Amino acid sequence: MAPLLTGKRFRPERYHYYPLLDSSNQQAALLAQQGADEGTVVVAEQQSQGRGRLGRPWSSPAGINLYCSLLLRPAIAARHAAQLTLVAGLALWHTAQEWGVQGCELKWPNDLLLQGRKAAGILTEMRAEGEKTQYVIVGIGVNLNGGRTDLPPELQAQAIHLAEALPAPIERSRFLAALLQQWETWYDRYQTSGFAPLATLWQQAARLPGRRVQIRLAEGSFAGEAVTLDADGCLLVKRGDGMLTRVVAGDVTLLGEG
Repeated sequence: MAPLLTGKRFRPERYHYYPLLDSSNQQAALLAQQGADEGTVVVAEQQSQGRGRLGRPWSSPAGINLYCSLLLRPAIAARHAAQLTLVAGLALWHTAQEWGVQGCELKWPNDLLLQGRKAAGILTEMRAEGEKTQYVIVGIGVNLNGGRTDLPPELQAQAIHLAEALPAPIERSRFLAALLQQWETWYDRYQTSGFAPLATLWQQAARLPGRRVQIRLAEGSFAGEAVTLDADGCLLVKRGDGMLTRVVAGDVTLLGEG
Protein backbone atom coordinates (compact mmCIF):
# COMPACT_ATOMS: atom_id res chain seq x y z
CA MET A 1 0.00 0.00 0.00
CA ALA A 2 1.71 3.19 -1.20
CA PRO A 3 -0.34 6.35 -0.62
CA LEU A 4 0.42 9.67 -2.24
CA LEU A 5 1.78 11.74 0.65
CA THR A 6 1.81 15.48 0.07
CA GLY A 7 1.46 16.95 3.58
CA LYS A 8 4.06 19.01 5.39
CA ARG A 9 4.45 16.33 8.09
CA PHE A 10 3.57 13.11 6.31
CA ARG A 11 6.27 12.70 3.68
CA PRO A 12 7.31 9.66 1.64
CA GLU A 13 10.58 9.27 3.56
CA ARG A 14 8.61 9.02 6.83
CA TYR A 15 6.31 6.27 5.57
CA HIS A 16 6.97 2.72 6.83
CA TYR A 17 5.02 -0.22 5.43
CA TYR A 18 5.21 -3.76 6.83
CA PRO A 19 3.47 -6.90 5.52
CA LEU A 20 3.13 -8.15 9.10
CA LEU A 21 3.63 -6.55 12.50
CA ASP A 22 2.71 -7.54 16.01
CA SER A 23 1.30 -4.00 16.45
CA SER A 24 1.75 -0.83 14.41
CA ASN A 25 1.71 1.16 17.67
CA GLN A 26 4.60 -0.87 19.06
CA GLN A 27 6.64 -0.34 15.89
CA ALA A 28 5.89 3.40 15.88
CA ALA A 29 6.99 3.63 19.52
CA LEU A 30 10.25 1.84 18.65
CA LEU A 31 10.89 4.32 15.84
CA ALA A 32 10.07 7.20 18.20
CA GLN A 33 12.63 5.96 20.72
CA GLN A 34 15.17 5.86 17.89
CA GLY A 35 14.54 9.55 17.18
CA ALA A 36 12.08 9.38 14.28
CA ASP A 37 10.49 12.66 13.27
CA GLU A 38 6.94 13.81 13.86
CA GLY A 39 4.89 12.71 10.89
CA THR A 40 6.31 9.19 10.81
CA VAL A 41 3.58 6.80 9.64
CA VAL A 42 3.60 3.07 10.27
CA VAL A 43 1.22 0.88 8.26
CA ALA A 44 0.77 -2.86 8.72
CA GLU A 45 -0.91 -5.07 6.14
CA GLN A 46 -1.72 -7.44 8.99
CA GLN A 47 -1.22 -7.43 12.77
CA SER A 48 -0.67 -10.49 14.92
CA GLN A 49 -1.26 -8.64 18.19
CA GLY A 50 -3.42 -5.68 17.21
CA ARG A 51 -4.74 -3.87 20.26
CA GLY A 52 -7.70 -1.70 21.02
CA ARG A 53 -8.47 0.38 24.06
CA LEU A 54 -8.16 -1.23 27.52
CA GLY A 55 -5.92 -3.96 26.09
CA ARG A 56 -8.63 -5.57 24.00
CA PRO A 57 -7.52 -7.42 20.83
CA TRP A 58 -8.18 -5.76 17.47
CA SER A 59 -9.01 -8.15 14.64
CA SER A 60 -6.44 -7.43 11.90
CA PRO A 61 -6.86 -9.67 8.82
CA ALA A 62 -4.74 -8.96 5.77
CA GLY A 63 -5.79 -7.23 2.60
CA ILE A 64 -9.08 -5.55 3.50
CA ASN A 65 -8.63 -2.97 6.26
CA LEU A 66 -6.35 -0.16 7.41
CA TYR A 67 -4.03 -0.42 10.42
CA CYS A 68 -1.79 2.61 10.88
CA SER A 69 -0.01 4.57 13.60
CA LEU A 70 1.07 8.20 13.54
CA LEU A 71 4.05 9.52 15.50
CA LEU A 72 3.52 13.01 16.94
CA ARG A 73 5.74 15.23 19.04
CA PRO A 74 3.31 17.94 20.18
CA ALA A 75 4.34 20.70 22.55
CA ILE A 76 1.56 19.95 25.02
CA ALA A 77 1.36 18.93 28.65
CA ALA A 78 1.08 15.20 29.19
CA ARG A 79 -2.37 15.58 30.74
CA HIS A 80 -3.66 16.90 27.39
CA ALA A 81 -2.45 13.99 25.26
CA ALA A 82 -5.88 12.30 25.42
CA GLN A 83 -7.30 15.24 23.48
CA LEU A 84 -5.48 13.91 20.41
CA THR A 85 -7.78 10.88 20.41
CA LEU A 86 -10.69 13.27 19.84
CA VAL A 87 -8.77 15.19 17.18
CA ALA A 88 -8.14 11.89 15.40
CA GLY A 89 -11.85 11.14 15.64
CA LEU A 90 -12.64 14.36 13.81
CA ALA A 91 -10.16 13.47 11.08
CA LEU A 92 -11.72 10.01 10.72
CA TRP A 93 -15.28 11.33 10.64
CA HIS A 94 -14.47 13.90 7.97
CA THR A 95 -12.59 11.31 5.90
CA ALA A 96 -15.65 9.06 5.94
CA GLN A 97 -17.80 12.02 4.89
CA GLU A 98 -15.35 12.86 2.12
CA TRP A 99 -15.66 9.26 0.89
CA GLY A 100 -19.44 9.52 0.80
CA VAL A 101 -20.16 7.30 3.79
CA GLN A 102 -23.35 8.66 5.31
CA GLY A 103 -24.63 8.00 8.82
CA CYS A 104 -21.32 7.95 10.71
CA GLU A 105 -21.05 9.37 14.21
CA LEU A 106 -18.36 9.52 16.86
CA LYS A 107 -18.60 7.80 20.23
CA TRP A 108 -16.56 8.93 23.20
CA PRO A 109 -13.71 8.58 23.45
CA ASN A 110 -12.29 6.65 20.50
CA ASP A 111 -14.84 5.04 18.16
CA LEU A 112 -16.31 5.81 14.76
CA LEU A 113 -19.75 4.25 14.40
CA LEU A 114 -21.75 3.44 11.29
CA GLN A 115 -25.36 2.38 11.70
CA GLY A 116 -24.64 2.09 15.41
CA ARG A 117 -21.83 -0.41 14.90
CA LYS A 118 -18.09 0.09 15.26
CA ALA A 119 -16.30 0.94 12.01
CA ALA A 120 -13.04 2.29 13.42
CA GLY A 121 -11.16 2.69 16.67
CA ILE A 122 -8.33 4.86 17.94
CA LEU A 123 -5.63 3.88 20.44
CA THR A 124 -3.53 6.77 21.73
CA GLU A 125 -0.38 6.03 23.71
CA MET A 126 2.31 8.38 24.92
CA ARG A 127 5.65 8.78 26.64
CA ALA A 128 6.30 11.70 28.97
CA GLU A 129 8.82 12.97 31.47
CA GLY A 130 6.85 14.61 34.22
CA GLU A 131 4.36 16.87 32.48
CA LYS A 132 6.46 17.16 29.33
CA THR A 133 5.25 15.05 26.43
CA GLN A 134 8.06 13.24 24.62
CA TYR A 135 5.91 11.71 21.92
CA VAL A 136 2.38 10.50 21.23
CA ILE A 137 1.41 7.52 19.09
CA VAL A 138 -2.07 7.65 17.56
CA GLY A 139 -3.07 4.21 16.32
CA ILE A 140 -6.04 3.99 13.97
CA GLY A 141 -7.78 0.83 12.84
CA VAL A 142 -10.49 1.17 10.20
CA ASN A 143 -12.75 -1.63 8.99
CA LEU A 144 -12.87 -0.85 5.28
CA ASN A 145 -13.76 -3.54 2.77
CA GLY A 146 -14.75 -6.75 4.51
CA GLY A 147 -18.13 -8.23 5.25
CA ARG A 148 -19.65 -9.68 8.37
CA THR A 149 -17.96 -13.05 7.85
CA ASP A 150 -14.54 -11.35 7.90
CA LEU A 151 -15.14 -10.48 11.56
CA PRO A 152 -14.70 -12.84 14.51
CA PRO A 153 -18.06 -14.37 15.46
CA GLU A 154 -18.20 -12.42 18.72
CA LEU A 155 -17.92 -9.11 16.81
CA GLN A 156 -20.28 -9.73 13.91
CA ALA A 157 -23.22 -7.98 15.59
CA GLN A 158 -21.09 -5.11 16.90
CA ALA A 159 -18.78 -4.12 14.03
CA ILE A 160 -19.20 -3.01 10.42
CA HIS A 161 -17.07 -2.09 7.40
CA LEU A 162 -17.36 1.34 5.79
CA ALA A 163 -17.70 -0.14 2.30
CA GLU A 164 -20.95 -1.79 3.37
CA ALA A 165 -22.49 1.68 2.97
CA LEU A 166 -20.95 2.23 -0.49
CA PRO A 167 -21.51 0.76 -3.96
CA ALA A 168 -17.84 -0.21 -4.40
CA PRO A 169 -14.81 -1.17 -2.30
CA ILE A 170 -12.57 1.54 -0.85
CA GLU A 171 -9.06 1.89 -2.26
CA ARG A 172 -7.01 1.66 0.91
CA SER A 173 -4.04 3.76 -0.17
CA ARG A 174 -6.32 6.62 -1.24
CA PHE A 175 -8.29 6.39 2.00
CA LEU A 176 -5.05 6.58 4.00
CA ALA A 177 -3.88 9.61 2.00
CA ALA A 178 -7.22 11.34 2.59
CA LEU A 179 -7.08 10.51 6.30
CA LEU A 180 -3.58 11.98 6.64
CA GLN A 181 -4.67 15.15 4.84
CA GLN A 182 -7.60 15.48 7.23
CA TRP A 183 -5.26 14.88 10.15
CA GLU A 184 -2.99 17.72 8.99
CA THR A 185 -6.00 20.05 8.91
CA TRP A 186 -7.36 19.20 12.35
CA TYR A 187 -3.98 18.91 14.06
CA ASP A 188 -3.03 22.36 12.75
CA ARG A 189 -6.30 23.77 14.08
CA TYR A 190 -5.66 22.11 17.43
CA GLN A 191 -2.19 23.61 17.66
CA THR A 192 -3.27 27.12 16.64
CA SER A 193 -6.70 27.41 18.29
CA GLY A 194 -6.57 24.92 21.14
CA PHE A 195 -8.97 22.16 22.02
CA ALA A 196 -12.15 24.10 22.88
CA PRO A 197 -13.41 24.87 19.34
CA LEU A 198 -12.63 21.34 18.21
CA ALA A 199 -14.51 19.93 21.21
CA THR A 200 -17.64 21.72 19.99
CA LEU A 201 -17.27 20.23 16.51
CA TRP A 202 -16.55 16.79 17.94
CA GLN A 203 -19.76 16.91 19.96
CA GLN A 204 -21.74 17.81 16.85
CA ALA A 205 -20.30 14.80 15.00
CA ALA A 206 -21.17 12.64 18.01
CA ARG A 207 -24.60 14.20 18.56
CA LEU A 208 -23.45 14.07 22.17
CA PRO A 209 -25.40 16.55 24.35
CA GLY A 210 -28.56 14.97 25.65
CA ARG A 211 -27.69 11.39 24.72
CA ARG A 212 -28.62 8.75 27.24
CA VAL A 213 -25.55 6.67 28.07
CA GLN A 214 -24.52 3.74 30.21
CA ILE A 215 -21.08 4.15 31.78
CA ARG A 216 -19.10 1.12 32.91
CA LEU A 217 -16.19 1.82 35.23
CA ALA A 218 -13.84 -0.49 37.09
CA GLU A 219 -15.80 0.16 40.28
CA GLY A 220 -19.28 -0.24 38.80
CA SER A 221 -21.68 1.25 36.28
CA PHE A 222 -24.34 3.92 36.06
CA ALA A 223 -26.69 5.49 33.51
CA GLY A 224 -27.17 9.14 32.84
CA GLU A 225 -27.33 11.93 30.30
CA ALA A 226 -24.23 13.05 28.42
CA VAL A 227 -23.83 16.78 28.96
CA THR A 228 -20.57 17.93 27.37
CA LEU A 229 -16.83 17.46 27.17
CA ASP A 230 -14.70 19.32 29.67
CA ALA A 231 -11.52 21.25 28.87
CA ASP A 232 -9.43 18.06 28.97
CA GLY A 233 -11.77 16.06 26.75
CA CYS A 234 -13.30 14.06 29.59
CA LEU A 235 -17.01 13.25 29.46
CA LEU A 236 -19.41 14.96 31.86
CA VAL A 237 -22.50 12.88 32.62
CA LYS A 238 -25.53 13.89 34.67
CA ARG A 239 -26.85 11.04 36.80
CA GLY A 240 -30.48 10.52 37.64
CA ASP A 241 -30.07 12.35 40.95
CA GLY A 242 -28.69 15.39 39.13
CA MET A 243 -25.08 14.82 40.20
CA LEU A 244 -22.51 15.61 37.50
CA THR A 245 -19.82 12.95 37.09
CA ARG A 246 -16.55 13.43 35.21
CA VAL A 247 -15.65 10.28 33.28
CA VAL A 248 -11.92 10.08 32.58
CA ALA A 249 -11.84 6.48 31.34
CA GLY A 250 -14.60 3.94 30.92
CA ASP A 251 -16.85 2.08 28.51
CA VAL A 252 -19.77 4.02 27.07
CA THR A 253 -22.92 2.48 25.62
CA LEU A 254 -25.34 4.76 23.80
CA LEU A 255 -28.89 4.24 25.01
CA GLY A 256 -30.67 6.79 22.82
CA GLU A 257 -31.75 10.40 22.99
CA GLY A 258 -32.46 12.25 26.20
